[in-house]
Amino acid sequence: MRRLTTFITARRTSWIVLVLAALAAGAVFALGSGASGDSSPGVGLPESAESAQVAALQDGLPGADGTSALLVFSRDGGTLSESDVAAVAETASGLTDLSSDGFVPPPTVSEDKTAALVAVPLDELADVEAQADRAAELRTIANENLPDGMTALLTGPEGFAVDVAAVFKGADFTLLLTTVIVVAVLLLVTYRSPWLWLVPLTVVGLADGLASIVATRVAALAGITLDASVTGILSVLVFGAGTNYALLLIARYRDELRTHEDRREAMATALRGAGPAIIASGSTVVLSLLTLLFATLQGNRALGIACATGIVIAMIFALFVLPAALVLFGRGLFWPYVPRYGSEGSMEKGVWHRLGLLVAKRPVAVAIVGALLLGGLAVAGVPSIRIGLSQSEKFTSVPEAVRGQDILAEAFSAGSGSPAVVMAKNSQVDSVTSTLKGIDGVVSVTPGETDGTVTQLNVTLDAAAETPESFAIVQEMRDSTDALVGGLDAQSLDVTAAQTHDQDLVIPLILALVFLVLVVLLRALVAPVLLLLTVVGSFFASLGASWLLFQSVFGFPAIDTNVVLFSFLFLVALGVDYNIFLVTRAREETAAHGTRTGMVRALSSTGGVITSAGILLAAVFAVLGVLPLITLTQIGIIVCIGVLLDTLLVRTVIVPSLAFITGEKFWLPGKVAKG
Repeated sequence: MRRLTTFITARRTSWIVLVLAALAAGAVFALGSGASGDSSPGVGLPESAESAQVAALQDGLPGADGTSALLVFSRDGGTLSESDVAAVAETASGLTDLSSDGFVPPPTVSEDKTAALVAVPLDELADVEAQADRAAELRTIANENLPDGMTALLTGPEGFAVDVAAVFKGADFTLLLTTVIVVAVLLLVTYRSPWLWLVPLTVVGLADGLASIVATRVAALAGITLDASVTGILSVLVFGAGTNYALLLIARYRDELRTHEDRREAMATALRGAGPAIIASGSTVVLSLLTLLFATLQGNRALGIACATGIVIAMIFALFVLPAALVLFGRGLFWPYVPRYGSEGSMEKGVWHRLGLLVAKRPVAVAIVGALLLGGLAVAGVPSIRIGLSQSEKFTSVPEAVRGQDILAEAFSAGSGSPAVVMAKNSQVDSVTSTLKGIDGVVSVTPGETDGTVTQLNVTLDAAAETPESFAIVQEMRDSTDALVGGLDAQSLDVTAAQTHDQDLVIPLILALVFLVLVVLLRALVAPVLLLLTVVGSFFASLGASWLLFQSVFGFPAIDTNVVLFSFLFLVALGVDYNIFLVTRAREETAAHGTRTGMVRALSSTGGVITSAGILLAAVFAVLGVLPLITLTQIGIIVCIGVLLDTLLVRTVIVPSLAFITGEKFWLPGKVAKG
């Protein structure tokens, strides 16, 4: 370790590290990610899911490579006249050039004549931009010759696909720009130096650029394509974690500059002190993310692969590139608050030292108050949480596809815009059709394409898509027939079941891994158990507080199915980072000063950096809210609140109080304290 840190920081060799990093980065940027274009978030169900089996059978039917666009014509609730309907029919005939069949069926007018529906058969397009261009043309043609007061809205599979893609158009740039601004401002405030912040920001920014490319390549090897939602979370995570590691290293470097005259020797010592904590915390995050490889949904596995790759790159840059870059400059890099050789540090003075002494005086009371705060937030919100957002509820602003779907549901049968799809054997078509028609909530059953073995039945429901009522009807259809039931509602049911499976599997794996890492790192059992309890407590508190916020401020109807798992993963893995930063320093100080004084000294030396890192990480995750997708907004808010609780309450108050209460037993079965 000593030889490596000397190589990274020495005058004759530190430049080699920077040159090698520059060459490697240039090679990766030149190679590129290999991605052909932007992609929208997919479903990613396993082949065993019933709706996935239906989709596979549909691929074998004639015209399987097609989709459809639904155009809904209306007068803002008013009725359509005969001339209006004639205008819609003329518009439909003008769309034949875009139709995959060269033909567009005549419009269907609702019984109350408040809306007319035109279904346009289309070829499937994989390219997001081409799909958006075609949708724009459809909208233009549909609206250009309509009578005054009439509008045409694009909805259905094509409309939702285009609107979801539009959410992520330019998302990477928006997220990156906002994240960079947030990180730059917070680093400037933290260091109070006009130029010190530029070094970690440049290093972490380079790591983020490389992480996106490398993660895309690694995922491709596993047969997974990363969509914009995954790359957005990846960028936020790399910036957040990378900046945290930089803050920890620079804080330790600042302390060592007070006791070492040679800045390179000071950096080598700082790297030997902070390096193990960075490696341990980063490895914990990586291992936690890799548990997602056991998940059923492809989106979960994609996030695990991408973010684990990003954290590894962030660690490499924090441990190799950042130290070599910092030692290029003298102590003046910290101006105007330059750490002079021989000057007094903050170990035995300052707000964190005083806080540690206050907590040490009444640790039991502090622990009880902290537990009540966390428990109160959890109890206030968690029991009333609702899980599951429909396709039309996932946007913070209402897109055209959702408005069209709402009009469609009011004017026609509620489920007409998203019929269930049943695949029945040809010999069973009549019996299956008869059974389906007898199910309460089924409006109509229409035979579709057949490949000679199976026939597609399109089933219209009287319940709106992705509601408890439609889910109940789909489940009854599955229970009542031997046929396979698919479509949007069935797909949502399968996604919820798969997400529940992944959550039940991955969360215990994360907890077990984090516990093992803490046991190995601290060579103790009592401390890891207590630390893990604080992390879980802060997660439930943040979940409860966030739900209260979602209801009272944002008006979100529910939490999306994957939000709980992702939020738990990020909060536990990143929350343990702060545990590791604090407790590894406490173990180091305890060896010379005992547990009580060692924890106070550890809090004095790490309290500032942990607080700065936590506030920065919370702000970075809050950046996810710049996108008009509720799922990412919810993840950002939950992690933001959780990190702030971790930083301002758990790590700085509750954990020290637990250490003071248990005393030397905190390190059992090992023994750290002097004497």
